[in-house]
Amino acid sequence: MYIVNGIVYGSEPSKDMEVTSVKNIGDYIILVTFSTGEVRLVDCTELFKLPAFKKIIDKTAFDTVKVNDGVLTWLDGAVDIAPESLYACSYEYPIAI
Repeated sequence: MYIVNGIVYGSEPSKDMEVTSVKNIGDYIILVTFSTGEVRLVDCTELFKLPAFKKIIDKTAFDTVKVNDGVLTWLDGAVDIAPESLYACSYEYPIAI
């Protein structure tokens, strides 16, 4: 367990993976770039099944998505998800070069 910015996390801190950018592409779908260089697709409607994410079902609240210190957050940090958890619920998104 560790604390960052007054938030208690149940896991151990990881420097292996961070979120470096996010792009909201509509309909609660986001493209997330991880520190590994991978860009992955996340259907956030799956997150709404969890009580912690009920606050961002409202479109205006969802649109506050941003990256804060390598973590995806909404509502100025009131809602967040660990990069590892986000990666686990994301899908491969091939980018044409």
